[in-house]
Amino acid sequence: MIIVADSGSSKTDWLIECPGSEPQEFRTSGLNPYFLTEKEIIKVIQSQGSAFVKMAPQVSEVYFFGAGCSSPDRREMVSNALSHLFSKAFVSVDSDLLGSAYATCGHAKGFCCVLGTGSNISYFDGEEIYEGKHGLGFVLGDEGSGSWFGKVLVTDFLYGNMPKEISDLFYQQYKIDKELIIKNVYQKPGANSYLASFTKFLSEIKSTAYSQEIIKRGLSEFVENCIKTYPDYPDYNCHFVGSIAYHFGDELRDICAQSGVHVGKIIKQPIRDLLEFVKARNNAS
Repeated sequence: MIIVADSGSSKTDWLIECPGSEPQEFRTSGLNPYFLTEKEIIKVIQSQGSAFVKMAPQVSEVYFFGAGCSSPDRREMVSNALSHLFSKAFVSVDSDLLGSAYATCGHAKGFCCVLGTGSNISYFDGEEIYEGKHGLGFVLGDEGSGSWFGKVLVTDFLYGNMPKEISDLFYQQYKIDKELIIKNVYQKPGANSYLASFTKFLSEIKSTAYSQEIIKRGLSEFVENCIKTYPDYPDYNCHFVGSIAYHFGDELRDICAQSGVHVGKIIKQPIRDLLEFVKARNNAS
């Protein structure tokens, strides 16, 4: 039995390949080792994923691709947690960027961008990814991400920069004020996911000039600050993974076209493509 997982900061998608049956899907909250300890990762899986934890003794391989898993020490933290739960399984932990590259590029060269709760970009040479100077997180970077858009929305709301009718809708939907926002951003864990949760509102008012200006500004900043820092970006396809890329795909394609960026795949969730890639690679080896 094989498990493949794709984890962002907000959620983790799990796909279990069971012999003789259709793959089973599960979802837990995000398991970013920059925000969770090893024990907290174990607790999240045990509390939210009890259905497949019961299958643990039958699991032979676990392939985990996650946000925050680019450094050896963070990968080890996640690996230890998974090995604790799936004690009889071979466990592999890599970054979400590598997983996204596998799901979109396959074995071809290209750029792979993640636009979800956070944002990042890497170059994939057909075998390995090469991370650049991006992926700075929601405080310093994450241009065009859910947390970036959420930050713009809440600051516009607090500063009174939203059009009145949109500000009224925003308040009716979320019932927030300065004190509550400050508490959730500065005093509670998961501030990036909290901010990203407001992006749903931006999508709901997508037809308004206010929403379009913010969407295009965020995506343009990602293109300028991330994609176009690679001198050879016009030479390869640029693929996108994540809910932001998927839901704002039309705007993303327009902005990329204006900048000479060749858009490849845009997929919301790479999990099924990842499973197929892992199975094909295992069969070939």
